[in-house]
Amino acid sequence: MKSYLSLIKFSHTIFAMPFALIGFFLATTQNEIVTIDWKLFLLVVLCMVFARSAAMAFNRYADRDFDIKNKRTAIREIPVGIISAKNALLFVIINCALFITTTFFINQICFLLSPVALLVVLGYSYTKRFTALCHLVLGVGLSLAPIGAYLAVTGKFNLLPLLFSFIVLFWVSGFDIIYALQDEEFDKTEKLKSIPAMLGKKNALWVSNFLHLCCAILVLYAGYYAHFNIIYWIGAGLFIALLTYQHLIVSPTDLSRVNLAFMTINGFASVLFSVFVLIEIFTNR
Repeated sequence: MKSYLSLIKFSHTIFAMPFALIGFFLATTQNEIVTIDWKLFLLVVLCMVFARSAAMAFNRYADRDFDIKNKRTAIREIPVGIISAKNALLFVIINCALFITTTFFINQICFLLSPVALLVVLGYSYTKRFTALCHLVLGVGLSLAPIGAYLAVTGKFNLLPLLFSFIVLFWVSGFDIIYALQDEEFDKTEKLKSIPAMLGKKNALWVSNFLHLCCAILVLYAGYYAHFNIIYWIGAGLFIALLTYQHLIVSPTDLSRVNLAFMTINGFASVLFSVFVLIEIFTNR
């Protein structure tokens, strides 16, 4: 179990899960649902876990031949032999089946859209072979969290959860470019596509800056659109400050703090922002 949790980097669930919670509780308050359906809440959480586990394990399976060549990734479970490629693929299939089955017990629209969601989150693993926009595809995959949770409750789309989805899209795409700086030379050697491999470290950071600027603008607009009060704006300010900070500690000539920017700062930003948003949602219920 420990090996499989390491394979899928379960701790990285901290990026999208808080936004799924925003989507879920936003739906309950916007639609004046008096009692929270905790069974439905559990199903949504399970969907998040199953979809992400399938996506991450499939990424490790698809990239296994590249991972064994890359010094940074050669210690992963499949290259080392802790988990076989066959068992990793079986793990993916089981989680896909569990994801689709869980959506069946939520509502019809989630069930019908479940293959589409899997196509996005699994398909990401191959995008690096043909497009430098792979970072945006990853962002799209994680951006399904808030709107997916909202659909689970309401069965319909709404602009506000979509805004939060776009916030996730630009945020994740931006920090994934920062993370990809580490593999610029390897990607070029293996003819893999990425923004750093295509534009170089300096220009890649400018693209990341732009994406995070778009993210910050959407954070501000979401608060304005929803008429949120001071609690939201405090959370928004802290979130934007953390976005800015990660760009201050990473430079084209110093990648020593990439992992700090990638995991610690962004994980903290996600949790902190969601806490303030959820407090705002419930205090104005």
